[in-house]
Amino acid sequence: MRDLTVGLLNELFEYDKETGDLIWRESKANGKVKKGAIAGTVDTHGYIKIDLNYKKHRAHRLVFLMHKGYLPKTIDHINGKRSDNRIENLRAVTAGQNQHNRKINRNNTSGYKGVSWDTRLKSWKAYITLESKNIHLGSYKTPEEADAVVRKAREELHGIFAHHGDCEPVIHENTEG
Repeated sequence: MRDLTVGLLNELFEYDKETGDLIWRESKANGKVKKGAIAGTVDTHGYIKIDLNYKKHRAHRLVFLMHKGYLPKTIDHINGKRSDNRIENLRAVTAGQNQHNRKINRNNTSGYKGVSWDTRLKSWKAYITLESKNIHLGSYKTPEEADAVVRKAREELHGIFAHHGDCEPVIHENTEG
């Protein structure tokens, strides 16, 4: 198979702008690909993967290439839904920006992103990460106080990539970063 190009992708797929799905344009002799079928399957991480020439490709990368003409190293799903591959939900980002737009970690015990219990100080520690460095924002009596400080810092430092972990991220008009 040829290298991935916009031309090749447009030959293979139709793009559904309402859903972000890639639709096969032609059936394949092996019977695994049917014309008009939605391409790909959802993997264990929630991404849609499509098999092309014995290699799996994440659908959001194919959609981005089809629309923008290039492939950045990192692509962010603005709303955090890994299977939502509508082009308006995808943006080129740095690895750090992509980390800012993460949901709350599964192992979080405080219920707040950027807040943890400090057993030594017997207080709630507030912190934020910027450019791979943890920034300590102070210690507080309650997790709610620490969360308020972290939210303010996140809005200031992460800007349009701020995600507080408790809801969908705010979609700003200028999502190009």
